[in-house]
Amino acid sequence: MLTSFPQYGLVARWPQNGQGWIHPADITTVTRLLPSERLLRRDAFDGSYYHYQYGQHRFRLRPCLWLPIGATDGIDVGDEVETLGVGMERELFVGQVVGMYYVRRKGRILYRLRRGDRVMPQLYLHDHLRVLTPKQNVRPSDFEHPTPTWNGAGERIGDI
Repeated sequence: MLTSFPQYGLVARWPQNGQGWIHPADITTVTRLLPSERLLRRDAFDGSYYHYQYGQHRFRLRPCLWLPIGATDGIDVGDEVETLGVGMERELFVGQVVGMYYVRRKGRILYRLRRGDRVMPQLYLHDHLRVLTPKQNVRPSDFEHPTPTWNGAGERIGDI
């Protein structure tokens, strides 16, 4: 089974008794972040643990109860965004995303922003934001590249 990363989802409930599903080095971080409606990014699987990221927090969990969220809006925690006006109802400013939350009853992702040193009290929809952080999009290769082989002396063996 080939899995593509990154994946987004949440751990809304504590998956099992104890902490055996958490990497021992990450217990402090995980117990502060989970369970919650925070939208986590899952970046890799090393055979034992999934590698997660939420802003600057990185941690590892064994496969556990996880609610996957299909498509995201292309905004991540840490991105710089500009708010878009809604008539005369919303103040325009440039801020940083400090929180991503999935509201299950609405089926939408909401974002918490920081403007300077102040965290804004209201949550924003994707429709009210424009991403300013440049994103790199690299499409997958169309063909397989052969891997060169090397001898112990640093010389290439075989043709690539």
